[in-house]
Amino acid sequence: MPPVTPIPSDQSDSDRPPTRRTSWAEAAAAADATKPAGHLPVLKRVSAPADGQERPATDDRIASVPSAAVEKGERLQSATSTVSPVFRRTRPTPADVIADTPMPDFVSSPGLFVKEQKPRPKSGVRGAIYTVTRGAWNLGPGPKQLREEELGRRISRQLQGSYNTAVLSLKGGIGKTSTTVGVGLTLAEYRGDAPCAIDANPDSGDLVERALGEGIYQQATPRTITDLLRNIETIDSLTALARYMHHAGRLHLIAGEQDPEVSDSLTAEEYLRIRKLISAYYSVALTDCGTGVTHNAMSGILQSADNLVIAAGYAVSGAKRARSTLQWLASHGYEDLARNAIVVITDKDEVSSRVDKDAIEEHLAGICRELIAVPHDRGVADGDLVTLDVLKPETRRAYKEIAAAIVDGYQ
Repeated sequence: MPPVTPIPSDQSDSDRPPTRRTSWAEAAAAADATKPAGHLPVLKRVSAPADGQERPATDDRIASVPSAAVEKGERLQSATSTVSPVFRRTRPTPADVIADTPMPDFVSSPGLFVKEQKPRPKSGVRGAIYTVTRGAWNLGPGPKQLREEELGRRISRQLQGSYNTAVLSLKGGIGKTSTTVGVGLTLAEYRGDAPCAIDANPDSGDLVERALGEGIYQQATPRTITDLLRNIETIDSLTALARYMHHAGRLHLIAGEQDPEVSDSLTAEEYLRIRKLISAYYSVALTDCGTGVTHNAMSGILQSADNLVIAAGYAVSGAKRARSTLQWLASHGYEDLARNAIVVITDKDEVSSRVDKDAIEEHLAGICRELIAVPHDRGVADGDLVTLDVLKPETRRAYKEIAAAIVDGYQ
């Protein structure tokens, strides 16, 4: 390769002989010695060593010009060509700095490239403005919508494992089964995995009738918890288990025994076998218990329960029985269940104004983790089919709060 000589930018006399830089000549000679004939070597960028002497290039990368030449704006010229490109020195970034500096990309940091969009308001004045302006004015969701969305996030929280909530009371007719159905349907609406509800009421429970309707249940093939126990050893898949279950939308149900002669025969060991089977396929299970805490299966239910829902009413007797239930649990080895219990007061009978509801709520609130009131609703009080679509918004919200409190207790 012919020697490369720089053209001084400040030289006015064209007859002055060019100054030859030995370092470039040495680099060119070393490159020519290692390349075959006809091959044009590529200049390599090199850095000056500590002794101030430049070294010849050893690979095919572009070589940099000495800093003094760059500062004067000199150009490189080959003897066989006209003018070569101008090479400018850039300060290299240390390799350790590059390695320690994370580079944003569309996968790890998508928010750096896309502006955050406000959630769409769904109701109220904000929703009306959004609709009228076709989205041009988006004031975002209001406080009520934000609270509803927070409830939905709490209900739909992903769980690791299988959990069971027992719904019980010491008095019948105060909303225990309707609460189980309403909360079960709410869990099914918000959770990605279907919940399961088990009718373990020894007094001919009507859990499935309240979820499906009396007419539909009577037309269905009778499959009860007794049938499930009889064939439990042959069930090895969700498909096989589904033959013994009923479905109210995404809520899966196991019906209680309707024959009075055998309805009270479910033992604690049998319930635990069913619970073990259910835990293999469902992350959330609700168990509708009977009235009282001393029947045969109750010890197995309490052993496997992760939290409790205590059903109560605004009648004075209902509030007293709820408190008695919590006291019994605390004195029989279930202190944690009593302390973390959720008391649900259902205004099923629409008590008169003589009843001090605030006093009853205060009486029960101090002995449980959370107290939630369900307002009077004909869709609950009639004792028939419980359907979320026909319930009052206040009732639906109460069931959401109960469902969220249940999932919060699965820690």
